[in-house]
Amino acid sequence: MERRHVFYEGRVQGVGFRYTARHIARRYQVSGYVRNLPDGRVELVAEGQPDELDRFLADIREEMRGFIRHEDVTRLPATGNFSGFEIRY
Repeated sequence: MERRHVFYEGRVQGVGFRYTARHIARRYQVSGYVRNLPDGRVELVAEGQPDELDRFLADIREEMRGFIRHEDVTRLPATGNFSGFEIRY
């Protein structure tokens, strides 16, 4: 198990990014959350097996490619604190 902490920059708020991420998460064995930040970025934290996380994040990149200008991904040990994938407000 692994955790990915991702910050997305670009036109990522007001375009359905969080809802798209949650929808895509349902296809994979991942848990965590996605939320808008006050500075205009989107933060995503996901835990799962590395190959599941790779595919999950690749699908987000593909689906939202017209809106993402930059992403910063940090790999961390999983905490196991999540059950499901949610949008946080």
